[in-house]
Amino acid sequence: MKKIWSTIFYFLILTGLGAFIYWIVKQGNALQTPGSAVQPVQKAASPATGNSFYTFTDSVNHNLTEPLAVLLLQIIIIIAFARLFGFLFRKIGQPAVIGEIVAGIVLGPSIIGLFFPQLNLFIFPDASLGTLNFLSQIGLILFMFIIGMELDLKAIGKQAYGAVIISHASIVIPYTLGMGLAYFIYKGYAPQGISFLSFALFMGIAMSITAFPVLARILQEKKLTRTKLGAMVLTCAAVDDLTAWCILAAVIALVKSESSISVLYVIGFAVAYLLLMFKVVRPALERLGNIYTNKEKRRTPIIALFFIILIISSYITSIIGIHSLFGAFIAGVIMPSGFSFRKIVIDKIEDVSIILLLPLFFVITGLRTRIGLLNEGHLWVTFGWILLVAVCGKFGGSALAARMVGQSWKDSLSIGVLMNTRGLMELIVLNIGYDLGILSPEIFTMMVLMALVTTFMTGPALDLINWLIPEKSAQKEITTDVTPASGNPTGL
Repeated sequence: MKKIWSTIFYFLILTGLGAFIYWIVKQGNALQTPGSAVQPVQKAASPATGNSFYTFTDSVNHNLTEPLAVLLLQIIIIIAFARLFGFLFRKIGQPAVIGEIVAGIVLGPSIIGLFFPQLNLFIFPDASLGTLNFLSQIGLILFMFIIGMELDLKAIGKQAYGAVIISHASIVIPYTLGMGLAYFIYKGYAPQGISFLSFALFMGIAMSITAFPVLARILQEKKLTRTKLGAMVLTCAAVDDLTAWCILAAVIALVKSESSISVLYVIGFAVAYLLLMFKVVRPALERLGNIYTNKEKRRTPIIALFFIILIISSYITSIIGIHSLFGAFIAGVIMPSGFSFRKIVIDKIEDVSIILLLPLFFVITGLRTRIGLLNEGHLWVTFGWILLVAVCGKFGGSALAARMVGQSWKDSLSIGVLMNTRGLMELIVLNIGYDLGILSPEIFTMMVLMALVTTFMTGPALDLINWLIPEKSAQKEITTDVTPASGNPTGL
């Protein structure tokens, strides 16, 4: 009975109020003055109908080119390709990030743009690239925040002596070789108007980057995170990242500044910013963490505070003249490990950043990577020199330093191979150089390919070392797990 009355009520409401709305419209039309009726949006007459109104297909075609529709289509295609290629590359024993980078190149002018140019222009029209790049930068800011939070400064301190020597050797040696290479290729490949110093400094930093998150993922898959080798390599990579990003910040400041005095101002403000973050903000956060450690009800305000610090830090470094990514990285580094919400924040950000936003960055990189530009033999010879310098500098420098601090030959070679991993961190540096106009499209393409090759070779090279120098059971020493602070190294 109750159901019947409900149905009657529903019917009366619909019909009664529908009739009332109709009456209001009729009465309202009588209030109009002639010619004041709203005219429908018009366009050129459709050949099929001969009138000025949209046909259904006209409307669909118009909606397909709306900025939001284009962006949503791009995101759908990008995520689908990233997941597919990531899956395929995992099947052949490679990190998913390599597949995602390749997916970005496939979607760009090198593959789809070459064979299906109209399709490429439809999916990635020039007018849409600004929004896509903006979203990818947001993803990078969140990602660098995660990287900073995952750095375990205490673990770095425990193995600081050997790690600092290996890490800094793995930066200084390839940096020097990179600047030396820049001397020989500057005239032929540097963009017009770019000074030799700017070009050489960026070639140096691009040669000396190690991809900490990719390396952590490889160690996890090889079950090396709880070995002495894994502990040392993770510590070296952490020191490497910290040092390299500080150097990169100084290089960007130098490139952006128009005079030596401006550089001093930028560096001065950067030092003041770092002192503020480490001497004021970090201690305040530690005190706050002691107060709210076990108060789950306070989770939302604390997480909001995390994001506010992240945004302010990125904003400050951006206006100083360094880069917003450096601010995001430092904001993550200063987050005290005692926060019970730390892992929750990392998990939440990782899902959005790695799955949704970072693939957009890979596609932006892919759109800038034009393998077709390397259409002459001498260009591939130059790429060969770039790859040789990158491998010799990073692998050779790391392995030599590791041997000098007392590591075995096998561990020294393994450290060299792992430190030669570049991955996403290299792409970030290259895109910064491209945006600043320091790297030409040809050099950018060569450096992207170098990052792919050096990352791809890590797994096979480790297997080769293990085959050439079999591990003795006595060497399988287990140590404290020094994976990133969250215990959940990102798959990038």
